[in-house]
Amino acid sequence: MTATEKLTDALYGAGWSTVKKLPEPTAARLGRTIADIAWKRRGKGVLRLEANYARVVPGASPQRLAELSRAGMRSYMRYWMESFRLPAWSEDRIKNGFTPEDLHYLTEGLERGKGVILALPHLGNWDLAGAWVTTKLKTPFTTVQERQKPESLYDRFVAYRSGLGMEVLPHTGGSAFGTLARRLRAGGLVCLVADRDLSSSGVEVSFFGETARMPAGPAALAQQTGALLLPVTLWYDDSPVMRGRVHPPVDVPETGTRAEKTAAMTQALADVFASGIAEHPEDWHMLQRLWLADLDPAKAPAKGAKATSRETRVSSTEARVSSTEAKASSTEAKASSTETKASSTEARAEGSP
Repeated sequence: MTATEKLTDALYGAGWSTVKKLPEPTAARLGRTIADIAWKRRGKGVLRLEANYARVVPGASPQRLAELSRAGMRSYMRYWMESFRLPAWSEDRIKNGFTPEDLHYLTEGLERGKGVILALPHLGNWDLAGAWVTTKLKTPFTTVQERQKPESLYDRFVAYRSGLGMEVLPHTGGSAFGTLARRLRAGGLVCLVADRDLSSSGVEVSFFGETARMPAGPAALAQQTGALLLPVTLWYDDSPVMRGRVHPPVDVPETGTRAEKTAAMTQALADVFASGIAEHPEDWHMLQRLWLADLDPAKAPAKGAKATSRETRVSSTEARVSSTEAKASSTEAKASSTETKASSTEARAEGSP
């Protein structure tokens, strides 16, 4: 573990051990103070945030972008102050801390018994929304967690989210996909933050007029399991209560190849995400590079040229989805074999004297 990794782990540990003990107004003031200090220093995260906002709010003046990034950093630190304190919140505080609109899409979808996938961008506080689902709706769900370094930091996040009632899987491609598919086939709920690709199986989409890559997982899971795919957007207002909206389902297209369907569904998710982000840009906590032009300038389209063709994107998606589903099928087969062996062992044990 490097010195930087040790410091990072210690800071997060201090957050969960110290901030949760503070009175809520004190924690809120602390968050705003830290946000303002970070904003004034104009570090890489703040500059990246402004660059991302420049795409969301085209034509915004430098002053407007600076105002947005300051509000964005305050929103981002509100997320962290809430997250550090969530383990200490009472059930009533969690139940009263989030007010979603059009919740019937979720509740009716769960009643179908075929599983539901909630797909969210990095808007507002997705951990609070998840805690609300497990507390208010009494509905457990499964999600995935990016592996951070050091490993102890990853363990902190898993423990934190597990304590809120979530089943947390490591983001390890086909293995996680197979488990998610089994949960959905059993009628369960899966929640995925899906506006930034963390694997090699992303789908290229048009996002605020430029090409970005988003995860294929939500669309692929919906196709493979028959689960309902629901986009969700979140935002803050001036109250202590977070707001949100469950959007209408993203349907599986009736025609097209598997890759074409995945591309169309992922683009539909991106469009809903863009709409929610445009309404509340300051609550989009994207302090990383997202668009391909930023990740790899060589892939930026030349002036006057169109972005990557749809045919190329679909071909690439086909290969990636096939690879992901092949890994998932292999994982599910191994899991089924393990379960069968376990059942056989239990039967023998029951028959033993």
